[in-house]
Amino acid sequence: MREVEEIRMEHGAGGEAMRELLREIMQYFADSENVPGDDGDVLLSNCVCEEVPLDALDDSAVFNGIVFTTDSHTVKPLFFPGGDIGSLSIAGTVNDIAVMGASPVCMSAAFVIEEGFPMSDFVRVLGSMRDTAHMASVKIVTGDTKVVEKGAVDRIIINTSAIGFRTEALEHNFDVVRDYRGRADIRWLTDSNLKDGDAIIVSGYIGDHGIALLSHREGINFDSELKSDIAPLNKLVQEILKVGGIVAMKDPTRGGLANALNEFSEKSGVGIEIEEERIPIRESVRSACEMLGIDPLEIGNEGKIVMGVVSEIAEDVLRALRHDELGKNAEIIGYASEELRGVVMKTEVGGRRTVEPPIGDPVPRIC
Repeated sequence: MREVEEIRMEHGAGGEAMRELLREIMQYFADSENVPGDDGDVLLSNCVCEEVPLDALDDSAVFNGIVFTTDSHTVKPLFFPGGDIGSLSIAGTVNDIAVMGASPVCMSAAFVIEEGFPMSDFVRVLGSMRDTAHMASVKIVTGDTKVVEKGAVDRIIINTSAIGFRTEALEHNFDVVRDYRGRADIRWLTDSNLKDGDAIIVSGYIGDHGIALLSHREGINFDSELKSDIAPLNKLVQEILKVGGIVAMKDPTRGGLANALNEFSEKSGVGIEIEEERIPIRESVRSACEMLGIDPLEIGNEGKIVMGVVSEIAEDVLRALRHDELGKNAEIIGYASEELRGVVMKTEVGGRRTVEPPIGDPVPRIC
C-alpha cells in the first residue's frame, strides 16, 4: 500500500484506493490457518472450510457451506427518490448473497444512532427495511442498537449481515456449464470463473442510483422522473439460474460497472471487450454525467447485476432476464477475450479505449 498518514474518503469508495486499503487489511485477517482453538466446542470434522475465502474479495464468503456477507450503510441523504437507507441496507446485503448463486435466508440489523435523531424518521427507516425484507422473503432474526452523542456519527449508520445456502437452481446452472465446457470445477458464481468467449450481460440501465441520489442531495433537477434502482435481486437470480450457463456474477455497486468488469478481468486472467452502444444508460443519466464530467460506467448501482455467461446460451439467459420487470432492459454488452488485457470498450464513433478501474466512486456516500 502506498504510504499514507490517514484514511481518506476514496479508501471506502470501491475503486483502486479501496483495493489498496483491503490489501493492507488482508495482512491481518486473511490467514487460512485460523481455526477455533481449544476454548471452542465447534465440531469441524466434516468441515468444507473456506470455499470462498476472505482474500478472494468476492461479494460474499463461503465457509462450511454457508454463504455469509456483511455491509455497513452511511448513505447521504437518508431518504431519496426510489428508496432510503433502510431499503438500501436490506437490498444491498441480499444482493451480495444472491450474486454468489445462493439463496439468502436470514439477516441481522445493527444501528448506530445519533442522539436527537427523530423517531418518525427511524420508524420510516424500519418500515422500509421490513418491506424490502418481505420482498426478498428474508427474515431479520437478530441485531443490535447503540445511541451515541451528537456529532459522533452522521445521524444513523446501519450494518446488515446475511447468510444463504446453495439451491437446486445453482446446481442445475453448473450442470449446464459442464455441458458446454466439459469438466468445470466451479461451485459458486465467483469473479475468477470467466473464460475466453463468455458473454457479458448487464441486467438493465446503469447509473440510476448514483445520479438520482446526487441530484436529490445537491438540488439539481436532471430528470424529475429519475429514481434509484434499489431492489432485492435474489428471486430474479434464481430464475435465470434455472436457464443455466452462468459462471460469474456481481452487483456493480461502488465503482460501478467499470470496477465490476475490471475485477472479473483481473481475477479471471482474461480480457473483456464491451461495446459502448450496447450498454443501457438512460439519456438523462448520460446528460447528467456529461454535465458533471463523470463516467457513467463508474457510478454505483443498487438494483443491477452484471454476469458472465457461456456464450452458447447467453441469448436464453437474456430472454429470461427480459421476462422479469427487473431485467426488462438487459443487454449483452460484450465478451471475454484471451487476446486482450483488462477491459476495452469499442466506442460509438468506432474507436477503442481502456476502461480503467476507478480510483473511487465519483459520487460518494451513496450506499
